[in-house]
Amino acid sequence: MAFISSAPSGKGSNLRAAQKGRLNFKEAQAFAKQKSLEKKAKNYRLPLGELALFTQQLSSLITAGLPLVQSLDALQEQTGDLVFRVIIRDVRADIAGGNSFSSAARKFPRAFNTLFVSMVEAGEASGALAEILSKVASYFESSVKLTKKVKSAMTYPIAVIGLAVVLVNVLLIFVIPVFAAMFADFGSKLPAPTQLLIDVSNFLKSYWWLVGGICIGAWIGIRKYIETPAGRAHRDYLVVKAPVFGPLIHKIAVARFCRTYATLIRSGVPILRTLEIVSAASGKVQIEKTCAEIAKHVSQGGQVSEVLAADTFFPPVVMHMVKAGESTGNVDGMMSKIADFYDTEIETTTAALTSLIEPLLIVFLGVVVGGIVMAMFLPIFQMGAVVGGLN
Repeated sequence: MAFISSAPSGKGSNLRAAQKGRLNFKEAQAFAKQKSLEKKAKNYRLPLGELALFTQQLSSLITAGLPLVQSLDALQEQTGDLVFRVIIRDVRADIAGGNSFSSAARKFPRAFNTLFVSMVEAGEASGALAEILSKVASYFESSVKLTKKVKSAMTYPIAVIGLAVVLVNVLLIFVIPVFAAMFADFGSKLPAPTQLLIDVSNFLKSYWWLVGGICIGAWIGIRKYIETPAGRAHRDYLVVKAPVFGPLIHKIAVARFCRTYATLIRSGVPILRTLEIVSAASGKVQIEKTCAEIAKHVSQGGQVSEVLAADTFFPPVVMHMVKAGESTGNVDGMMSKIADFYDTEIETTTAALTSLIEPLLIVFLGVVVGGIVMAMFLPIFQMGAVVGGLN
């Protein structure tokens, strides 16, 4: 661990010693591990929960009167993430060398996102770094909680659907051929559902490689298409319009837009810069277009509510709340209230979906698996009816 927290001059001496072959085996191992960590640090994506914890702790230390460099020293020592420890060390070294915190953090864009860097920059300009760090930590914590709620709501249906796919494939590939061999001895025409299942089973057994190739090719093609502007727009439209989960995703996007906007404006970030950050953080093409329209309109002396009034993505309540905020000079407060309102809506919708999805999935499994079983036993039932009629 001491090797990781060594000063930059120590790294240079270790490098020269390694080049001259003067390091022993343990030192060489430590040096190789250090270089590996430094390489990972350049593109390391720090989980949002970890960034929220780091931001909150840093805010607390600065509020307690500890200088920024010493606060980073303390956080570097206590973090268990070795890659993040390297990042903190390099950021601390930059600050000790005379650079600002925001410029040092900007060198690690995947660890410290644009929102964090911009908020730090605003805190440095206003002299209220600790307060702004506390605000951004609260924002990150809210985002993490929201993500966890949505994931918990979607985990169960995804798991059940995956189980259904596995069960259907097992039945088609391994179970149905046994029944097909038995039915072949009957010498009579099979019912249409049974014959269809047998045909599908034979196709999968003979051309499983083709089905697998088509699925993989379709997945790759869809991923490539989504990377294009038209593909992203199409994906966002379908996701928002999707049944069951579409309204929930729409509410999440609106809440995230309002919360990010309110947090940035309240921290003193200029509105045009705020719109850039909100656009980048939204992940939705429609919101990106709206932010561009708002930026253009505001730069010409217009109001945010005037753009939202003509926008179809944001509900009318957002426009009315923003308009009220503009008239009272409290847009950030109104945006925050909108975000709180939609957070409550998201919790209610998530709870309702969770209670509704469980019985629907049970019925889905029963229909799919039960339908296959009934189709396979249908010839046996018909044979029993014929034998009973003869008697």
